[in-house]
Amino acid sequence: MVNRIVTGAHYGLRDWLAQRVSAVVMAVYVLAMAVWALLQPAFGYDVWTELFSGNLMRSFSLLFLLSLFYHAWVGVRDIVMDYVKPAGVRLLIHVLVILALILYAIWAVQILWGL
Repeated sequence: MVNRIVTGAHYGLRDWLAQRVSAVVMAVYVLAMAVWALLQPAFGYDVWTELFSGNLMRSFSLLFLLSLFYHAWVGVRDIVMDYVKPAGVRLLIHVLVILALILYAIWAVQILWGL
């Protein structure tokens, strides 16, 4: 009988697909920002303020950040599952990473919407 202690394991297409979709979202955002930056004659506080004053850019930026956080979660989780063998340590690392990513998401909303 095999006694498997699994902490945070998810197998299958869902996480693979989510990581690929999040990578596409991040790539589109980076390309859009690069094109926008190349088309600007000058940079300054007023230019950045105007860019992020609209809800479309704020929403697109939040989508980018949430994609980044989820992408990071899947990657860190897989690395921890592969290399950290004690189940208690693995669980602790998972909980700390999840809490950090949730705090980053809350902070991103506060920054983007000035809450």
